[in-house]
Amino acid sequence: MAKSFGQKMKILYLMQMFTEKTDERNPITVKGIIEYLGEFGISVERKTVYDDIETLRIFGMDIVNRRERPSGFYLAGREFEVAELKILIDAVQSSRFITSRKSSQLIRKLERLVSVHDARRLQKQMSAGNRIKTANESIYYNIDKIYEALSDNRQISFQYYEWTVSKEMRLRRNGARYVVSPWEMLWKDENYYLVGLDEKTGVVKHYRVDKMLKINVEKNSRNGEELFRNFDAAQFSARTFGMFGGKEETLCLEFENRYVGVIIDHFGTEVMIYKKDDRHFTTLVRVSVSSQFFGWLAGLGDGAEIISPSGVRKEYQMFLENALKKYK
Repeated sequence: MAKSFGQKMKILYLMQMFTEKTDERNPITVKGIIEYLGEFGISVERKTVYDDIETLRIFGMDIVNRRERPSGFYLAGREFEVAELKILIDAVQSSRFITSRKSSQLIRKLERLVSVHDARRLQKQMSAGNRIKTANESIYYNIDKIYEALSDNRQISFQYYEWTVSKEMRLRRNGARYVVSPWEMLWKDENYYLVGLDEKTGVVKHYRVDKMLKINVEKNSRNGEELFRNFDAAQFSARTFGMFGGKEETLCLEFENRYVGVIIDHFGTEVMIYKKDDRHFTTLVRVSVSSQFFGWLAGLGDGAEIISPSGVRKEYQMFLENALKKYK
């Protein structure tokens, strides 16, 4: 490497070294810095090292000189703390819509945001359990195409698949393409969903992004702006149990007081709670009535009851009776 070119590259090698090699537990001495630059054919004096470190500080790098053992210089301030990256990595690992291969690639990129030493610590703390993951490797492509359509205010078309009992992927509608005006992306129950207006039926529906295939951005502009002008993703998520669709109803529900935390966890702190007596409370909530909702309610046992409307109360009764028949 020519000496002049090496000197030009010196500050970049130093930035890389502080970012990748140092942290509070692993500082580097001036002697170590000189040896590191020597590996790239760059010779420097001690005074030059101090001048370069000061230049990096002025540039904005939070380089600290640790006096106690182990002593030396290290990069203290980073875009992400190790704990923050741990949260992001756990989210990537647990997300069903990201394939195992894509998860590994993304985690490796996240690890580059800390030193190699902290990256090893993160790797040791990763859960090694077998996680359920999607098989659709085109998930990034899908997300990119959807956001392109959202940005350009255009419809999309795609094929949609489901699983058979023989664990084979089968296209719904015999492979016919869905045409949808996309409006929102929603992450729930470890999956990613597109919420939009189905152009064939004119109904707001949601679709698993990892089950979408061969997405095309269409020339037609999106429809449904009036339906999504005041769309609240959090409310939609709370109303839709297990992301199973159903007829939306406003229900009066009664619960034992011990379930108030369950209700707030699901519907949020804005949910209205009315005291009935010393042991019970009622609430009015809007939900998509489905078997998934009934299953959630049944999981609360006799501490939960549908008060009204009477039609939904009757549906729930039939749901429980049909389930009970299996055990008679």
